[in-house]
Amino acid sequence: MTQTLMMNQAVIDFQLAATSGKTFKLCDYLGKNLVIYFYPKDSTPGCTTQGIQFRDTYADFQANDTEIFGVSRDSLKSHENFKAKFTFPFELLADTEELACTLFGVIKMKNMYGKQVRGIERSTFIIDKNGRLVKEWRGVKVEGHAAEVFNFIKTL
Repeated sequence: MTQTLMMNQAVIDFQLAATSGKTFKLCDYLGKNLVIYFYPKDSTPGCTTQGIQFRDTYADFQANDTEIFGVSRDSLKSHENFKAKFTFPFELLADTEELACTLFGVIKMKNMYGKQVRGIERSTFIIDKNGRLVKEWRGVKVEGHAAEVFNFIKTL
C-alpha cells in the first residue's frame, strides 16, 4: 500500500467516529498540535501500556497546546470499554473502514503466531497547528515512546 501523506504537507481533512459520542474532524483542530497514534488492538498488553503512557503525560501535552487521539480498527463499543477501563482522558477513534489507516499508510502484513496477518503497524504522527504533517514514527516500540513524542512537541 502506498503512503499518501508527505512530510510538511497539509493532511487532507477526514472524520471518524470518536468515543464520548463525538465525531473527530481534522479541520476542527486547526490551531492545535495533534498526536495521532495508531495501535493494533484495544486491551492488548502493548496497546494498554502505550495508552497509559499517553494518559499519564496528557496534562503535559495539553499545556503545550496539543491534543492526543488513539486510532485502531476496533469498534466504538470496544473503544469505550478500553477508554473507561484505563481512564484515558483523550478520545479513541474507530477506523473500522480503514479510512485513516489508508491515509496514513499504517496497514502492513505482520507475522502472528507463524501466520501472515494484515494489521496496523504501531505508528504515531504529529500534525501541527496549521494542519501539516511534521513528524512520524513507524514501527513504534512502546517503552518511552510517549516521552519521545512529548519531547518533539516541545520543539514546536
